[in-house]
Amino acid sequence: MNTIAVVGAGTMGNGIAQVASEAGYNVLLCDINEKGLNNGLNRIEKTLRRNVEKEKIDQSTADAIRNRITATLHIEDVKEADVVIEAIIEKIEPKKELFSKLDQVCKPSAIFASNTSGLSVTEMAGAVSRSSQVIGTHFFNPVPVMPLVEVVRGEQTSDETFETAHRLVKEFNKTAISVEDAPLFAVNRILVPMINEAIFVLGEGVASAEDIDEGMKLGASHPIGPLALADLIGLDTTLLVIETLYTETNDSKYRPAPLLKKYVRAGRLGRKTGEGFYSYR
Repeated sequence: MNTIAVVGAGTMGNGIAQVASEAGYNVLLCDINEKGLNNGLNRIEKTLRRNVEKEKIDQSTADAIRNRITATLHIEDVKEADVVIEAIIEKIEPKKELFSKLDQVCKPSAIFASNTSGLSVTEMAGAVSRSSQVIGTHFFNPVPVMPLVEVVRGEQTSDETFETAHRLVKEFNKTAISVEDAPLFAVNRILVPMINEAIFVLGEGVASAEDIDEGMKLGASHPIGPLALADLIGLDTTLLVIETLYTETNDSKYRPAPLLKKYVRAGRLGRKTGEGFYSYR
């Protein structure tokens, strides 16, 4: 494999593109929105500059990483990619539509991987003629820093695709855990209800946001509090993930906290809008 395409240049997509390039791959970073694509490239360049300043890499290495990344607004340009990793909005229908388009554009041997944080890999695979070549590769935010990737096996995923995904994750200098296709997989199945419960605690006035987060950091040894983590993830994304778990399991214990819905409706989405459970302005 020589070329990896990443579709979606947002927070997750640009991070995946960076680690793929750091592993020595030629990378195609694709997005339908020019502003979003430029923002993704700027984020990569900012991260590389910071790594040079901290002497983690030298300037020539940073330049080589950036030069292996090619940006495009046209999905047809990924036709020769060996692996395509989608990192678009966390909704099942847009992901299925994208995979259907990729199925027509890409070479028959190409593997399709989804960065979904909890949607059905099996259902996505049903949208293409190469269902055995579809797999989940759930990276964690921020991608260049976080060491974990959940490799999620759909019902139709072949052993060869599964092994290739594991090898790729290792080349990205990440650690893979193997997960069967299920709502929210393993990590988020445990983590997201905790975040949701923290929002319930805040909404009920049990404790302030600062005290909830301080309590979980000092009392449970978490590196970041659940509310600050929700702000980092994005409250809109957090809500989508919780709603997925609630819908898929039909279990009332997973119902989204009303305060979370309220903040999303108000446009308070966390760090990316400057306001969430905390202010970042």
